[in-house]
Amino acid sequence: MTRQTLQRKRTTRPAGSASTPYIYRVTVEPDEDRYYAEVPALPGCYSWGYSCEEALKNIKEAIELWLEVKKEAGEPIPVEKPGAIKNAALTIGVLV
Repeated sequence: MTRQTLQRKRTTRPAGSASTPYIYRVTVEPDEDRYYAEVPALPGCYSWGYSCEEALKNIKEAIELWLEVKKEAGEPIPVEKPGAIKNAALTIGVLV
């Protein structure tokens, strides 16, 4: 998805619906010609990119989509433990 698509998607929320901020620990691992990113607190939430920056951009989008699906289904959204966030080398924050 492009940035414009994400912005358009966010503007279609019903009036009065508030966004909730979430912060998650992210791990990024290099491989032969790409980088893999994963969010340990969100099972199955992972992505990749040809550069570390691209992997981070893609994992942020994956987090937003993962959380939106859970929220729409009425399922509980995992909250990262504060200690894990404080000690993490890399975190990403999103609004959903």
